[in-house]
Amino acid sequence: MEDDSLEPQDPESTEPTCDSDSLPAISFDAPPYRSYHFYQQFRTASNPNNFLKGVKWSPDGSRFLTCSEDNTLRSFTLPDYGDVCSSEATEDSFAAELVLKEGESVYDYCWYPYMSAADPATCVFATTTRDHPIHLWDSSSGQLRCTYRAYDNMDEITAAISIAFNPAGTKIFAGYNKSLRVFDLHRPGRDSKLHPTVKRDKEGQPGIISSIAFSPSCTGMFATGSYSQTTGIYREDNMELLYVLHGQEGGVTHVQFSKDGNYLYSGGRKDPYILCWDIRKTVEIVYKLYRSTEHTNQRIIFDIEPSGRHLATGGEDGVVHIYDLQTGQWVSSFQAALDTVNGFAFHPYFPMAATSSGQRRFQTLDDDDNDDLHLTGDENCASVWSFSYAAITADTPNTG
Repeated sequence: MEDDSLEPQDPESTEPTCDSDSLPAISFDAPPYRSYHFYQQFRTASNPNNFLKGVKWSPDGSRFLTCSEDNTLRSFTLPDYGDVCSSEATEDSFAAELVLKEGESVYDYCWYPYMSAADPATCVFATTTRDHPIHLWDSSSGQLRCTYRAYDNMDEITAAISIAFNPAGTKIFAGYNKSLRVFDLHRPGRDSKLHPTVKRDKEGQPGIISSIAFSPSCTGMFATGSYSQTTGIYREDNMELLYVLHGQEGGVTHVQFSKDGNYLYSGGRKDPYILCWDIRKTVEIVYKLYRSTEHTNQRIIFDIEPSGRHLATGGEDGVVHIYDLQTGQWVSSFQAALDTVNGFAFHPYFPMAATSSGQRRFQTLDDDDNDDLHLTGDENCASVWSFSYAAITADTPNTG
């Protein structure tokens, strides 16, 4: 039961405790080593066809969060260095620390940007699900901290399709059909500011706002992807629409800024290319990065490494491709799963990455009624990968 009386604890603006003076320069000359592997926890006798839909590291890098088709989020805490865990595909490396069941299909989820395991008040993440308000969860206890509700013209709750915290961690931005809403983190309930993305003259960004990303360079800009095949660039302070970018073949499902904030990357549904935009010009596409996504309706989430030099993305062939963001050229690839790799996330500080894979499968008439689809450990699974690396200073010029 949702407890609307819960007040959000005031998270102090504490930076992550990890040392960020240096970042790992990951080497992609050799395939990564699979350090941890998980698949059995996502399968039950009642739902053997359950599959993952994404993975996200906490900002402090202490844990990662998975989302799956059974409306469940699971939080896995990394073991201390030196602890031995299995990485074989025959068993899970370790169990999830938190298993949180939502009532309906999970549309989106995100960590509080200043989350630190050393400060319990900051250990929260937000979710949005079908026919439900936005929930703010305690990532340690699984307790519902509070809810943020939006209502339609009939005074019925309408669910956000996408959510993101602003860089200051004071607001939650939520995407809806032809509109954005901004919630004050410290004022749960139904208070929010509505910002239509289409004006009366029909100019603007139409469609469902399916993805939101903020620039990491403190420019005060954020980007939104829409199922109308457009990407919008907005100012956070006054919600002014600066640009609308056209060029995606499918509805935009993921947007992400480069580390210096000068470039934006966008990916779409059933679109085999990630597009690179120079937001200082916005006239033409800088380059396109290929991935195998032509035949899947899934969101395929890519990520940029902490140093800002490379981008990695999965695809329906189970292969992760890595690209050089200076040139837009392919660098390397590795087989991460035997089915669709729908989530890839670099660790924020260590030379590691997490992947999630899976897809909906349908039994044929020839299948035995008791057949469990005979999935292997490399299907509908999550893995943590370790790369070779060299340390670089954070002052190294950022490209991309």
